[in-house]
Amino acid sequence: MHSVGTLDMAIWDTAAKIAGMPLHHFLARQAGTTTASSQSVRVYAGGGYYYPSDDVVRLMDEIREFRELGYTHVKIKIGSAAVAEDLKRIEAAASLLPGTDHLSVDAMNVYDERSSLPAVLELAPYGLRWFEDVCDPLDFETLAAVADAYPGAIAAGEALFSPAEAKLLDRYGGLDRGHDILLFDPVHCYGVPGYLRIIEHLERRGWPRSAFWPHGGHLFCLHLVAALGLGGAEANPLCFQPFGGYAHETHVVDGVTSPPDRPGIGFEGKQNLRELFRSWVNT
Repeated sequence: MHSVGTLDMAIWDTAAKIAGMPLHHFLARQAGTTTASSQSVRVYAGGGYYYPSDDVVRLMDEIREFRELGYTHVKIKIGSAAVAEDLKRIEAAASLLPGTDHLSVDAMNVYDERSSLPAVLELAPYGLRWFEDVCDPLDFETLAAVADAYPGAIAAGEALFSPAEAKLLDRYGGLDRGHDILLFDPVHCYGVPGYLRIIEHLERRGWPRSAFWPHGGHLFCLHLVAALGLGGAEANPLCFQPFGGYAHETHVVDGVTSPPDRPGIGFEGKQNLRELFRSWVNT
């Protein structure tokens, strides 16, 4: 699915360039939406991976850099350390944000039926923005138990890649259409056509487009959110370079930004990526 999704992304980029349009305008026209006329997109900074040494100190440095870049909401990793250590990470990160409701945590599918509910009890008092990728993506029984016990928002779907899996998540995952979050990755879903089929089915099931926050952290997803009127987008301003994060002319102000106006996706606006492309051409 990565290969198909990457090829799909390249085709959309090329088609929008041929049309002389930024991708969000081109895609909105193709999808029959008008939401791209309002280009402002809510974004959050993803990161917060564990550091091999001085973890909490270095995590706080990372959060400070996110704030300097204009992000008001942040997502960090938990689940791979003792609960006490994870709580220190949460408290340290939240201390640099407007509140704990500006912080999300991502367990990267590490919990199981025995460890998930104790984690829920520890996390619930913090009032986090959302609790992401709790358990194995196909362990809907555990996810449903967590969703029933956890008062806050659950985010799921990043590691599900087809409309059939999305249907199973909706039917058996215990998620609440009123406040939970859907993280399907458009590239991982075999490209935009597969992603649109997921959105169309879940909309019919009562999910609002505001619940969709596509995983990805790069410019392509930013365009899709603007074009399709989704809830918001992830950004990876510090990791997964040179593709992670946004173009240099794409400024985040109070957690909001807009896709670049360059034709296509606009990867050329990322200086480090442009230099990489230039080195390939000159080799």
